[in-house]
Amino acid sequence: MRTPFYQYNLEILEDTLKEIKEWTATNPDWHVHYAIKANANPLLLKRINEYGLGIDCVSGGEIQAALDNGFPASSIVFAGVGKADWEIDLALRSGILCFNVESEAELDVIAERCMILGKTAHIALRVNPDVDAHTHANITTGKAENKFGIEIPMLLPIIRKAQQNPLFEFEGLHFHIGSQIMDMEPFRLLCRKVNELQNMLETNGIKLNSINVGGGLGVDYENPELNPVPDFKQYFSIFRDELKLRSGQQLHFELGRAIVAQCGRLVTKVLYVKQGTIKKFAIVDAGFTELIRPALYGAHHKIVNISSNGPLQRYDVVGPICESSDIFGKDEMLPEVHRGDFMALMTAGAYGETMSSGYNCRPLPPSEAGKF
Repeated sequence: MRTPFYQYNLEILEDTLKEIKEWTATNPDWHVHYAIKANANPLLLKRINEYGLGIDCVSGGEIQAALDNGFPASSIVFAGVGKADWEIDLALRSGILCFNVESEAELDVIAERCMILGKTAHIALRVNPDVDAHTHANITTGKAENKFGIEIPMLLPIIRKAQQNPLFEFEGLHFHIGSQIMDMEPFRLLCRKVNELQNMLETNGIKLNSINVGGGLGVDYENPELNPVPDFKQYFSIFRDELKLRSGQQLHFELGRAIVAQCGRLVTKVLYVKQGTIKKFAIVDAGFTELIRPALYGAHHKIVNISSNGPLQRYDVVGPICESSDIFGKDEMLPEVHRGDFMALMTAGAYGETMSSGYNCRPLPPSEAGKF
């Protein structure tokens, strides 16, 4: 296998899926949809499908990938602030479970496409609950200044509009407050906001068939070996204890990173060890073309030298891309590094391979299943 490449430990993935099934099995009205934007590798999708999860999509390409990998259209929910006409048409023709609609303008376009195609659409309205997820600014989605969803003061007339249109089946509300959330308090705040909102809607004669609380549960990037599976018990318990569901009401989750992050790593080879006047650099053959999170978010992945047991030394681990932001880690304490050593960037199963690019005319990374 040429480097760099992605390696997926399917045993970790299965352990994660078993935990999810364990903590949701006693709630038949709960439905977990895998957020396919985290990773669409067929190796992973096959196992996720085997465990009966649905799919959360944000593009027509993701809908097609889900269908191509055997997920029934009836398990697919479709969000995204900029759904193109062809994407809406694909979803309508496929018969997906629900559109998570993010604006009144989008609602109008879906109605137009329904009219043209002779279809009806199941609709949930995505609400911006103005909840601070206490996560990186680039991956928070539920605050008033974010582009996602409908603000609460605007919600009631848009619900009425959806209910009155015979082309729509109005199902309920959708929420998503952000990603990589490690503090559980924002999820409690979300539940309370949903409870308040549902009470308000019921005083206006509006009952909801479903609530979709999105995803956002974070993972341990610094100690993946100690915490290979996220704390699903605490996460699902919050919604069980705090959310006041009505009888028969369906609850949907959209987990992505929490399902696949820990089962993947990026394996790269050391090209050069460069001694500067101040720094020592380990220059590897992976760059932000393969794993963009450090450059995009300032994110950090644990770096392991899997070829050396030498004495610890300090390195900046950098890639070959002609950009100063192509850095995986500064002042990393690693066993002595040599040209030809293999390094692994851990917890790279989510937003790694799927965000890779061909910048600098570089080939996309291959992938394989393997244990680590």
